[in-house]
Amino acid sequence: MKTNSHGLAHGIALKKQYGQHFLREQSFIDEMISAVSLDTTSSVFEIGCGDGFLTRSILKQPIARLWVFEIDPAWAAYVRMNYPDERMTIVEENILDVDFSRLEETAPWTLLANIPYQITFPILHLLRENRHLLKEGVIMIQEEVAQKLLKTEGRGYGFPSLYFQHFFELSLLSKISAAAFYPPPKVSSRLLYFKPRTVLDEIPYEQEFWRFVKHLFQQPRRILKNVLQSFHYDYERIPKETLMLRAQQMDKQEIIGLWNILNTSDSKSL
Repeated sequence: MKTNSHGLAHGIALKKQYGQHFLREQSFIDEMISAVSLDTTSSVFEIGCGDGFLTRSILKQPIARLWVFEIDPAWAAYVRMNYPDERMTIVEENILDVDFSRLEETAPWTLLANIPYQITFPILHLLRENRHLLKEGVIMIQEEVAQKLLKTEGRGYGFPSLYFQHFFELSLLSKISAAAFYPPPKVSSRLLYFKPRTVLDEIPYEQEFWRFVKHLFQQPRRILKNVLQSFHYDYERIPKETLMLRAQQMDKQEIIGLWNILNTSDSKSL
Protein backbone atom coordinates (compact mmCIF):
# COMPACT_ATOMS: atom_id res chain seq x y z
CA MET A 1 0.00 0.00 0.00
CA LYS A 2 1.35 3.42 -0.95
CA THR A 3 1.86 5.75 2.00
CA ASN A 4 0.93 9.42 1.66
CA SER A 5 3.50 10.92 4.02
CA HIS A 6 4.46 14.47 4.95
CA GLY A 7 7.81 14.14 6.65
CA LEU A 8 9.64 11.92 9.10
CA ALA A 9 9.89 11.73 12.88
CA HIS A 10 12.29 9.30 14.55
CA GLY A 11 12.78 7.79 11.09
CA ILE A 12 9.05 6.98 10.78
CA ALA A 13 6.95 8.47 7.99
CA LEU A 14 4.18 10.84 9.13
CA LYS A 15 0.98 9.98 7.31
CA LYS A 16 -1.41 12.65 6.07
CA GLN A 17 -4.37 10.28 6.00
CA TYR A 18 -4.09 9.87 9.78
CA GLY A 19 -3.77 13.60 10.47
CA GLN A 20 -0.40 13.17 12.18
CA HIS A 21 0.74 16.55 13.52
CA PHE A 22 2.69 16.07 16.73
CA LEU A 23 2.61 18.64 19.53
CA ARG A 24 6.11 19.75 20.58
CA GLU A 25 5.48 22.12 23.51
CA GLN A 26 5.36 20.53 26.94
CA SER A 27 3.47 23.42 28.55
CA PHE A 28 0.30 22.46 26.70
CA ILE A 29 0.65 18.83 27.76
CA ASP A 30 0.99 20.02 31.36
CA GLU A 31 -2.16 22.12 30.97
CA MET A 32 -4.14 19.15 29.66
CA ILE A 33 -3.15 16.99 32.60
CA SER A 34 -3.71 19.76 35.16
CA ALA A 35 -7.27 20.30 33.87
CA VAL A 36 -8.40 16.82 34.93
CA SER A 37 -8.37 15.00 38.25
CA LEU A 38 -6.15 11.91 38.28
CA ASP A 39 -5.34 9.50 41.11
CA THR A 40 -4.32 5.89 41.67
CA THR A 41 -7.78 4.65 40.63
CA SER A 42 -7.97 6.62 37.35
CA SER A 43 -8.57 4.97 33.98
CA VAL A 44 -7.22 7.10 31.14
CA PHE A 45 -7.39 6.60 27.39
CA GLU A 46 -5.60 8.37 24.57
CA ILE A 47 -6.51 8.55 20.89
CA GLY A 48 -3.43 8.41 18.68
CA CYS A 49 -0.21 8.32 20.69
CA GLY A 50 2.14 9.30 17.86
CA ASP A 51 5.65 9.30 19.26
CA GLY A 52 4.41 9.31 22.86
CA PHE A 53 4.89 13.01 23.65
CA LEU A 54 1.61 13.06 25.62
CA THR A 55 1.74 9.38 26.56
CA ARG A 56 4.96 9.68 28.56
CA SER A 57 3.51 12.53 30.63
CA ILE A 58 0.32 10.60 31.36
CA LEU A 59 2.41 7.68 32.56
CA LYS A 60 4.16 9.97 35.05
CA GLN A 61 0.81 10.44 36.80
CA PRO A 62 -0.44 8.14 39.60
CA ILE A 63 -3.03 6.36 37.44
CA ALA A 64 -4.35 2.80 37.44
CA ARG A 65 -4.25 2.25 33.68
CA LEU A 66 -3.74 3.90 30.29
CA TRP A 67 -5.26 2.53 27.10
CA VAL A 68 -3.86 3.95 23.89
CA PHE A 69 -5.77 3.55 20.64
CA GLU A 70 -3.31 3.92 17.77
CA ILE A 71 -4.20 3.13 14.16
CA ASP A 72 -0.60 3.28 12.90
CA PRO A 73 1.35 0.13 13.83
CA ALA A 74 4.69 1.90 13.40
CA TRP A 75 3.94 4.38 16.18
CA ALA A 76 2.30 1.73 18.34
CA ALA A 77 5.53 -0.26 18.16
CA TYR A 78 7.65 2.84 18.85
CA VAL A 79 5.74 3.79 22.01
CA ARG A 80 5.57 0.20 23.21
CA MET A 81 9.37 -0.02 22.93
CA ASN A 82 10.29 3.43 24.27
CA TYR A 83 7.79 3.81 27.10
CA PRO A 84 7.27 0.34 28.55
CA ASP A 85 4.85 0.40 31.45
CA GLU A 86 2.71 -2.40 32.85
CA ARG A 87 -0.19 0.03 33.27
CA MET A 88 -0.29 0.77 29.53
CA THR A 89 -2.26 -1.18 26.93
CA ILE A 90 -1.79 -0.21 23.29
CA VAL A 91 -4.71 -1.14 21.03
CA GLU A 92 -3.84 -1.04 17.32
CA GLU A 93 -7.30 -0.10 16.16
CA ASN A 94 -9.21 2.81 14.65
CA ILE A 95 -10.98 4.52 17.56
CA LEU A 96 -14.15 4.77 15.44
CA ASP A 97 -14.29 0.96 15.24
CA VAL A 98 -13.76 0.32 18.95
CA ASP A 99 -16.43 -1.53 20.92
CA PHE A 100 -16.67 0.70 23.98
CA SER A 101 -18.30 -2.03 26.04
CA ARG A 102 -14.72 -3.18 26.64
CA LEU A 103 -14.25 -0.09 28.81
CA GLU A 104 -17.23 -0.72 31.09
CA GLU A 105 -15.46 -2.85 33.68
CA THR A 106 -12.90 -0.14 34.52
CA ALA A 107 -15.08 2.96 34.00
CA PRO A 108 -15.23 5.90 34.43
CA TRP A 109 -12.57 6.97 31.95
CA THR A 110 -10.71 10.22 31.40
CA LEU A 111 -9.74 11.11 27.84
CA LEU A 112 -6.57 13.03 27.02
CA ALA A 113 -5.87 13.33 23.31
CA ASN A 114 -4.67 15.35 20.36
CA ILE A 115 -7.25 14.00 17.95
CA PRO A 116 -7.01 13.93 14.13
CA TYR A 117 -8.97 16.98 13.02
CA GLN A 118 -10.63 15.25 10.07
CA ILE A 119 -12.54 12.96 12.43
CA THR A 120 -13.35 15.50 15.15
CA PHE A 121 -17.12 15.25 14.81
CA PRO A 122 -17.23 11.44 14.51
CA ILE A 123 -15.19 11.30 17.73
CA LEU A 124 -17.49 13.80 19.46
CA HIS A 125 -20.50 11.68 18.51
CA LEU A 126 -18.68 8.60 19.77
CA LEU A 127 -18.06 10.31 23.10
CA ARG A 128 -21.72 11.33 23.29
CA GLU A 129 -22.86 7.77 22.68
CA ASN A 130 -20.56 6.48 25.42
CA ARG A 131 -20.72 9.37 27.87
CA HIS A 132 -21.93 7.02 30.62
CA LEU A 133 -18.39 5.59 30.61
CA LEU A 134 -16.67 8.98 30.81
CA LYS A 135 -15.62 11.10 33.76
CA GLU A 136 -14.07 14.06 31.90
CA GLY A 137 -11.38 14.89 29.41
CA VAL A 138 -9.33 17.34 27.38
CA ILE A 139 -9.00 17.09 23.63
CA MET A 140 -7.09 19.22 21.18
CA ILE A 141 -9.20 20.27 18.20
CA GLN A 142 -9.26 22.91 15.49
CA GLU A 143 -9.77 26.42 16.88
CA GLU A 144 -12.68 27.19 14.55
CA VAL A 145 -14.53 24.06 15.62
CA ALA A 146 -13.92 24.74 19.31
CA GLN A 147 -15.35 28.23 18.98
CA LYS A 148 -18.47 26.91 17.23
CA LEU A 149 -19.06 24.33 19.94
CA LEU A 150 -19.11 27.03 22.62
CA LYS A 151 -21.32 29.51 20.74
CA THR A 152 -24.70 30.46 22.19
CA GLU A 153 -25.76 32.97 19.52
CA GLY A 154 -24.68 34.72 16.33
CA ARG A 155 -22.37 33.62 13.55
CA GLY A 156 -21.06 30.08 13.93
CA TYR A 157 -23.86 29.17 16.36
CA GLY A 158 -25.84 26.21 15.11
CA PHE A 159 -26.80 22.60 15.52
CA PRO A 160 -23.38 21.38 16.80
CA SER A 161 -23.38 24.13 19.45
CA LEU A 162 -26.79 23.19 20.81
CA TYR A 163 -26.32 19.46 20.46
CA PHE A 164 -22.99 19.01 22.22
CA GLN A 165 -23.71 21.63 24.90
CA HIS A 166 -26.82 19.59 25.72
CA PHE A 167 -24.75 16.52 26.56
CA PHE A 168 -21.51 18.05 27.87
CA GLU A 169 -20.17 20.87 29.97
CA LEU A 170 -17.59 22.48 27.68
CA SER A 171 -14.88 25.07 28.30
CA LEU A 172 -12.04 26.50 26.26
CA LEU A 173 -8.46 26.20 27.48
CA SER A 174 -5.37 27.50 25.67
CA LYS A 175 -5.22 28.39 22.00
CA ILE A 176 -2.24 26.76 20.27
CA SER A 177 -0.50 28.10 17.19
CA ALA A 178 0.53 25.90 14.28
CA ALA A 179 4.19 26.49 15.20
CA ALA A 180 3.76 24.29 18.29
CA PHE A 181 3.42 21.18 16.07
CA TYR A 182 5.59 19.12 13.77
CA PRO A 183 4.75 19.26 10.97
CA PRO A 184 2.73 22.46 11.50
CA PRO A 185 -0.94 22.19 10.45
CA LYS A 186 -2.58 24.92 8.39
CA VAL A 187 -4.89 25.96 11.24
CA SER A 188 -4.71 27.04 14.87
CA SER A 189 -5.75 24.60 17.58
CA ARG A 190 -7.50 24.78 20.93
CA LEU A 191 -7.60 22.66 24.06
CA LEU A 192 -11.21 21.82 24.92
CA TYR A 193 -12.25 20.53 28.33
CA PHE A 194 -15.42 18.44 28.51
CA LYS A 195 -17.46 16.68 31.18
CA PRO A 196 -20.69 14.73 30.62
CA ARG A 197 -23.73 16.45 32.09
CA THR A 198 -25.35 14.44 34.86
CA VAL A 199 -28.77 16.06 34.35
CA LEU A 200 -30.12 16.78 30.87
CA ASP A 201 -32.92 19.15 29.90
CA GLU A 202 -36.15 17.29 29.29
CA ILE A 203 -37.12 17.47 25.63
CA PRO A 204 -40.31 15.78 24.37
CA TYR A 205 -39.86 13.67 21.25
CA GLU A 206 -36.13 14.30 21.51
CA GLN A 207 -35.06 12.58 18.29
CA GLU A 208 -37.56 14.65 16.32
CA PHE A 209 -36.45 17.77 18.20
CA TRP A 210 -32.87 17.47 16.99
CA ARG A 211 -34.16 16.95 13.47
CA PHE A 212 -36.19 20.13 13.92
CA VAL A 213 -33.10 22.04 15.14
CA LYS A 214 -31.21 20.96 12.03
CA HIS A 215 -34.01 22.37 9.89
CA LEU A 216 -33.94 25.65 11.82
CA PHE A 217 -30.25 26.14 11.16
CA GLN A 218 -30.13 25.01 7.53
CA GLN A 219 -30.77 28.66 6.64
CA PRO A 220 -30.07 30.43 9.94
CA ARG A 221 -30.68 33.93 8.53
CA ARG A 222 -34.28 33.17 7.60
CA ILE A 223 -36.91 34.31 10.09
CA LEU A 224 -38.76 31.56 11.96
CA LYS A 225 -42.06 32.25 10.24
CA ASN A 226 -40.56 31.42 6.85
CA VAL A 227 -38.77 28.35 8.16
CA LEU A 228 -41.92 26.98 9.80
CA GLN A 229 -43.97 27.66 6.68
CA SER A 230 -41.49 25.79 4.50
CA PHE A 231 -41.86 22.72 6.73
CA HIS A 232 -45.64 23.03 7.03
CA TYR A 233 -45.88 23.84 10.73
CA ASP A 234 -48.95 25.54 12.15
CA TYR A 235 -47.44 28.57 13.88
CA GLU A 236 -50.64 30.42 14.89
CA ARG A 237 -49.99 29.96 18.63
CA ILE A 238 -46.44 31.30 18.42
CA PRO A 239 -46.03 34.98 19.42
CA LYS A 240 -45.49 37.31 16.47
CA GLU A 241 -42.29 38.71 17.93
CA THR A 242 -40.88 35.16 18.11
CA LEU A 243 -41.81 34.46 14.49
CA MET A 244 -39.67 37.43 13.42
CA LEU A 245 -36.55 36.00 15.08
CA ARG A 246 -33.83 34.04 13.34
CA ALA A 247 -32.50 30.75 14.72
CA GLN A 248 -29.15 32.40 15.52
CA GLN A 249 -30.98 34.81 17.86
CA MET A 250 -32.52 32.06 20.01
CA ASP A 251 -30.85 30.20 22.84
CA LYS A 252 -31.48 26.58 23.66
CA GLN A 253 -34.28 27.20 26.17
CA GLU A 254 -36.10 29.44 23.68
CA ILE A 255 -35.86 26.79 20.99
CA ILE A 256 -37.12 24.13 23.41
CA GLY A 257 -39.98 26.48 24.30
CA LEU A 258 -40.82 26.88 20.61
CA TRP A 259 -40.73 23.10 20.21
CA ASN A 260 -43.08 22.65 23.16
CA ILE A 261 -45.61 25.05 21.64
CA LEU A 262 -45.48 23.26 18.31
CA ASN A 263 -46.06 19.92 20.00
CA THR A 264 -48.78 20.97 22.42
CA SER A 265 -50.67 22.54 19.52
CA ASP A 266 -50.35 19.26 17.63
CA SER A 267 -49.05 21.20 14.67
CA LYS A 268 -46.07 19.05 13.76
CA SER A 269 -46.03 17.61 10.26
CA LEU A 270 -42.39 16.96 9.41
